[in-house]
Amino acid sequence: MLIAQITDLHVSEPGSLVDAIVDPNSMLAAAVRFLDGLEPRPDAVVATGDLTDRGRLEEYAILRDLLAPLRVPLYLLPGNHDERAALLDAFPDHSYLPRDGRPLCWVVDDHPVRIVGVDTTEIDRHDGVLDDERIEWLDAVLRARPDAPTIVAMHHPPFDTGVWWMDCVGLRQREPFESVIRRHRQVRRVISGHVHRAVQTTWGDTLVSVAPSTAHQVGLDLCVGAAARITSEPPMLTLVEWDGDRIVNHTASFLTPEHVIDLPAVVPDWDGARDFFLARGPMPKTGSVLG
Repeated sequence: MLIAQITDLHVSEPGSLVDAIVDPNSMLAAAVRFLDGLEPRPDAVVATGDLTDRGRLEEYAILRDLLAPLRVPLYLLPGNHDERAALLDAFPDHSYLPRDGRPLCWVVDDHPVRIVGVDTTEIDRHDGVLDDERIEWLDAVLRARPDAPTIVAMHHPPFDTGVWWMDCVGLRQREPFESVIRRHRQVRRVISGHVHRAVQTTWGDTLVSVAPSTAHQVGLDLCVGAAARITSEPPMLTLVEWDGDRIVNHTASFLTPEHVIDLPAVVPDWDGARDFFLARGPMPKTGSVLG
């Protein structure tokens, strides 16, 4: 199974603050085209929050139009820039989303990998919250299927990333969350966003990761108190592949690269090299440009 994670889309109306930095709408459109043309095509797409920049109904209408070309199941989580009510209004056909006024936590059991979405947002706050109710909900959901390989998705990373100003608006109550994940070894991955960078850590057998943004990235500076910066690094998304035993992660830019080298055009005896690759046998050194 191949799952695409997109995050921190920041879809906006013309003239918004984010528009002065990047064009998030065109970047998301490019990401959708990339995913739709990918071979193999992902089996599902999970969008882990900050779907819009200001949580306005008009932005969600744009978001829905931009995501409409996707021909695979799409699962949505809110981020701190989102508004739950507007999100629900814009996606009435997303039946996995609860509509009882509670946080938008959900479970999807329709795939070889179980996907659990945890809403870490709180009204009028930029930092993340996991109160006792949400922690107990997650624990019960994971207890229900202890043998099902599971991915847990959320917006706020459940660990300090080292980017100080983003960590200041990180997740509260992370220790109880970590305890739940460590108790349930079927959780193979925890995926998140919010920080606009690719970051990873591990909790026992579980990889916990942050995906980069489809819009703009946050500058990497691990000095506390360093200037907060947005950078022009490429917009990116993440592909999570489950092969029945393990999960393999790929981070990819979805824009057409300026320079591409076609190896068969520059490697002598490419057919022989290809055969070695396919056979997974020992590759003799030939002076070729082969990684």
